[in-house]
Amino acid sequence: MSESATHPVVTLTERAARRIAELVAEPEHQGMILRLAVSGGGCSGFSYGFSFDDEQRADDHAFGRDGVTLLVDDVSLGLLGGAEVDFVEEMVGSSFVVQNPNAKASCGCGNSFSIG
Repeated sequence: MSESATHPVVTLTERAARRIAELVAEPEHQGMILRLAVSGGGCSGFSYGFSFDDEQRADDHAFGRDGVTLLVDDVSLGLLGGAEVDFVEEMVGSSFVVQNPNAKASCGCGNSFSIG
């Protein structure tokens, strides 16, 4: 599904796009697409989840940068519209980080959030 001006957007930073490109180049992920989804749970009410998928579904929205794609399903997009996905490398580890303007509070680890 392509995006139009009526849908909220999720953006990728250059670092996130570069890391996604590295991951999908690995033999076990070739031909797959990275997916970001929101699910109920986590210490703040909702949690972010990244996984690989081998197909784009009818309710998916595709966001791209530098030749890579990130899929977000329609329900998750309602909670992620306007978010930016980054990839950070720190002494304690590396991970994708979601800067979500819809989150009113988040846990210390940044993997879960609440909206109201």
